[in-house]
Amino acid sequence: MENTILFAIDLKTEEILVSTSEKGSHKVNFVERIQRNKNELLFDAVATLTKISNSADFDIAIFKAMDKVCQMVYKKYIENQ
Repeated sequence: MENTILFAIDLKTEEILVSTSEKGSHKVNFVERIQRNKNELLFDAVATLTKISNSADFDIAIFKAMDKVCQMVYKKYIENQ
């Protein structure tokens, strides 16, 4: 099965929490914490994704598009490590 990358923001520490989960599974595996100052673009993208998910007029197409942006920014971050 394919793993899905999941993102969250810890506002207290200003870090991005990166986890994975197998498609169809409820198990989430922690991957890493990334400080905001190490990847400001990813932090802002995940913050926007969070705002979209909390929106009163939630739109799944917009959410999926923003999630794809987060995935691309994270993959680029990993490549540059």
